[in-house]
Amino acid sequence: MLKYLNTALGAAALSLTLGGMPQAAFAQDSAEPIVIPTHNWSSQVVMAYVIGGIFQSIGDTVEYVPADSQAVYEAIRNGDVTISHEVWQSTFGASFYNAMAQGGIIDAGNHEAMTLEELGVPHYVIEQNLCPGLPDWEALKNCPEVFATADSEGKGRILEGPQDWHGDLMPDRIKALGLDDKYVVKFAGSADAIWAELASAKKEGRGIITFNWTPNFTDAEGFDFIKFPAYTDGCRKADGGDGSCGSPIGWLKKAANYKFPKTHPKAYTIFTKISFTTAQIGQMAALVDIDKMSHEDAAKKWLADNEAVWMPWTK
Repeated sequence: MLKYLNTALGAAALSLTLGGMPQAAFAQDSAEPIVIPTHNWSSQVVMAYVIGGIFQSIGDTVEYVPADSQAVYEAIRNGDVTISHEVWQSTFGASFYNAMAQGGIIDAGNHEAMTLEELGVPHYVIEQNLCPGLPDWEALKNCPEVFATADSEGKGRILEGPQDWHGDLMPDRIKALGLDDKYVVKFAGSADAIWAELASAKKEGRGIITFNWTPNFTDAEGFDFIKFPAYTDGCRKADGGDGSCGSPIGWLKKAANYKFPKTHPKAYTIFTKISFTTAQIGQMAALVDIDKMSHEDAAKKWLADNEAVWMPWTK
């Protein structure tokens, strides 16, 4: 009888102990690689290697794949890609929610940084009064010649990002505002092409209107976003509006395949904790765009210099 009681009490104690511990404490991450997408702007690529480095620090395997910045959410939903770590509300929110509505992709939380993606000018354009009235958009009516280039057909040029970023969002806006008779939208081939053109314009002291965003390395250099009519839900042409509105200040989300919490519970928990600030994201981009480091080396340096930021997320 005593032996039975000891056995029973031991089993009960073990049951209580196990019952009081979260199951995740026993779960191990899969040996299958975590697939992280890379796009065509600096902070996103550096952050891919930063997050990959964090996953590798706990023993996980990581794979990086180039991916279209709009189609990636369908790839995550289908399981071909595991996560997306820079979901910008203004540009990618619709694609993200469309994929979520079909099932297979989950919201993994927000970064601390807020975002703005908009047309603007380097600060010296306003400081030197090259187009009086800026940053109010109506000032553009009176100074298209300030922004004319050899390929702008006598009009002012607006330099947009690659067309796969926003489609015809900016041409639609310029037309809706009645500026299309004075301005033409040209698409840059890459983010690097935007930075090269900004550097050239600054060196020559000429006016330039270009797409830009924050957080970015240009936050430190001085950049002024043009104040277009306020954004409201449904104001864009794709959403039924006339397209004349500016861009919203938005969130910066993280997304994941729905199986990620089960296949890699440790990495997924870390991923939900990751939250970068505007300054931190700007630092990542600056290591490439200003210091001219490779994306991989920039990530290694950022991780080495910021252990106090990311190591607590792994505990």
